[in-house]
Amino acid sequence: MTENAQPAAKTRISPPGRVVALSFACLPLVSCSGIQSALDPAGEEAGQVAMLFWAMVIGGLVIWAFMVALSLYASRWKRHPISEEAAGRVILWGGVAFPVTVLTALLAYALWLMPSLRPFADQEQAELRIEVVGSQFWWHVVYHRPEGPPVVSANEVRLPVGKRVEFSLTSADMIHSFWIPALGGKMDLIPGRTNRISLLANREGTYRGQCAEFCGTSHALMAFPAIAMAQSDFDAWLDARIGPSTGVEAGGDGQVLFLGEGCGDCHRVDGTPAQGTSGPDLSHMGSRLTIGAAALDNDAEMLARFIAHSASVKPGSQMPSYPDLSVDDLNAIAAWLKGLQ
Repeated sequence: MTENAQPAAKTRISPPGRVVALSFACLPLVSCSGIQSALDPAGEEAGQVAMLFWAMVIGGLVIWAFMVALSLYASRWKRHPISEEAAGRVILWGGVAFPVTVLTALLAYALWLMPSLRPFADQEQAELRIEVVGSQFWWHVVYHRPEGPPVVSANEVRLPVGKRVEFSLTSADMIHSFWIPALGGKMDLIPGRTNRISLLANREGTYRGQCAEFCGTSHALMAFPAIAMAQSDFDAWLDARIGPSTGVEAGGDGQVLFLGEGCGDCHRVDGTPAQGTSGPDLSHMGSRLTIGAAALDNDAEMLARFIAHSASVKPGSQMPSYPDLSVDDLNAIAAWLKGLQ
């Protein structure tokens, strides 16, 4: 070392830097809870999926910790060479037998759990069947009960807590995928085929469902609220949806404008001449939590925005925009739709 040379300085992380690093390290924990987390289960199937996930995480950590300990022993603590026979035993038991045992146990657990995660079984009859048809980029939803007429809705799913519900799933155009992470696994919607899955919610709340198969420009905006309700509340909600909305009787400028602009050619509103089927059913529209398949909150301002600028709010959707409507006309239509309770 020369006379003027200085020893290399050790790199130190400042306290703010440590906080930032720790924050980034904790970011993955955010996904462990929330309305769209498979690790915060609110349904029987989702609980089993979460258990399987944590069992595999623990199994992986056990293998990892064992191999790290073995590596440290070989590189730091074991200072003398070992015999070829001893090395063979270490490889056999530590590198083969131990990982194979742990992975076999995890596989056996997954296979044991699989029957309860499979689609709806014939031997377990559900009291309610919900038919879901996926389209670009919205959901047609029909509730079928053993007694009473079917109830048609769109872009929202409600189900009773503590009761198993069967979902029959198909698609009108291309492959979509129905997934409510907090309640259970996903199932594809395929044109010309009906797939079935059953879910049992065990906790009240509002969760987020999502199309989990890329289906076009607004795939990320093809979502829906999933509301798990007490049985009495669900029955009352379903009974209230049989027949026209309360706001239909009032009619008024909003209804006249809605029909005059040809909206009824695509949308159905029970109790009015609007009987279109190519777009979402808007009966009882005002009582839904969102509009545009969870693209916007459901209030009069957002309804007016969606009507005027649907192409920019939801690119690729088949609904035309109405930017030429006056503010008063937009507000009148939005107020009428919001009044459809």
